[in-house]
Amino acid sequence: MQESVSVIIPVYNEEESLSHLYKKLKDALDGLKRPYEIVFVDDGSSDSTLEILEEMQKKDEKVVAVSFRKNFGQTAAMAAGFAYSKGDIIITMDADLQNDPDDIPLLLEKIKDHDVVSGWRKERKDPFLSRRLPSVIANWLISTVTGVKLHDYGCTLKAYRKEVVKNIKLYGEMHRFIPAIASWVGARTTEVETHHYPRLYGKSKYGISRTIRVILDLITVKFLQSFSTRPIHAFGPPGLLMEGVGFLMAFYLIFEKFILGKSIGGRPMLFLSVLLIILGVQLIVMGLLGEMLARVYHESQGKPIYVVKKVLGSHGESQ
Repeated sequence: MQESVSVIIPVYNEEESLSHLYKKLKDALDGLKRPYEIVFVDDGSSDSTLEILEEMQKKDEKVVAVSFRKNFGQTAAMAAGFAYSKGDIIITMDADLQNDPDDIPLLLEKIKDHDVVSGWRKERKDPFLSRRLPSVIANWLISTVTGVKLHDYGCTLKAYRKEVVKNIKLYGEMHRFIPAIASWVGARTTEVETHHYPRLYGKSKYGISRTIRVILDLITVKFLQSFSTRPIHAFGPPGLLMEGVGFLMAFYLIFEKFILGKSIGGRPMLFLSVLLIILGVQLIVMGLLGEMLARVYHESQGKPIYVVKKVLGSHGESQ
């Protein structure tokens, strides 16, 4: 029996796109001749998105609709989709019709020999200055920092094996870093060229504020990659360096004071040495506190980053 497929689609104010997307998805997925489901996650839309999804679910039992009480963001929507999906292979894509459902067979063919397949919008149909140029810079930066080389981290169209994403906790804007996080724990990652189309309806939800959040999350990801289980190794070396320089300055000033008889009371070096010693102690203490917090790492709580209002479909309905 062929592996089942779950297609996860975060949705936020996409009432004009949904019917067109659903038709294209049905045509593409029916042609696969394998079990599938379509999991829509309504991220607190303020238009008629939820009503449209409810009608879809009533007519098609393969549709699952998860609705948030408010807008939690795309990462939370992805996390909810992973939690409520049951397919062996999980595919994520956008709801704005810029991804092509006909590319799904390409991802499924590639994932036969891999754990993660990332789409690559080689011929991207977005404005150059506002979208494509920042994306090129971000992809280079993420690939360099994480060591996982991909052309298009920002492409939502990706395929994952269930066991990969079910064990990844998401927060912030970290959904785009899943290929890197998965690769660090041994997942086989590759990419495939996919089609991309101009946005026909609505407007983009991306802006400079999201770019800033992505950069901050990249710093977090790099820290978690290198020091999540040993934070003292991150804070300890600079702390020891500052303390060492501070004590050397202090010893030199003591030498001048008691051997050479010079006054050191108003010298900037005295204040700098004290400052370096204090900062060094603080960094080492932060590292020790980090070591303690690592023992009760927040992911062990299993606390979700979203609040579900209702779930329509194969998983039942809750209010």
